[in-house]
Amino acid sequence: QVQLVESGGGLVQAGGSLRLSCAASGSGFSINSMGWYRQAPGKQREWVAHISSGGSTSYADSVKGRFTISIDNAKNKIYLQMDSLKPEDTAVYYCNAYLRTLWNSDLRHYWGQGTQVTVSS
Repeated sequence: QVQLVESGGGLVQAGGSLRLSCAASGSGFSINSMGWYRQAPGKQREWVAHISSGGSTSYADSVKGRFTISIDNAKNKIYLQMDSLKPEDTAVYYCNAYLRTLWNSDLRHYWGQGTQVTVSS
């Protein structure tokens, strides 16, 4: 049973930093790609950042230059370093992953449970 477990959310003042982590637990898979989405109150979930197993990254314009996504393939883990945080970054942040099963190369999509990030002004 594969699960995505996020950690690192919290409350921070504007201009501050937080680092989110997401670990894919379980066995019998390899990472195809992983990423982060966020959902603010009353808004739709939006894409934040993406990273491939090879380390290629992409970012939403709203976070480019402030957020950095990274991957540790040995630990099946990704990180989101968030700097220069703004009140508008306040949201529940969700990890997602496309994992390939080793026995039949089936590609499966998973979501984490979400972690709250609150940025005060």
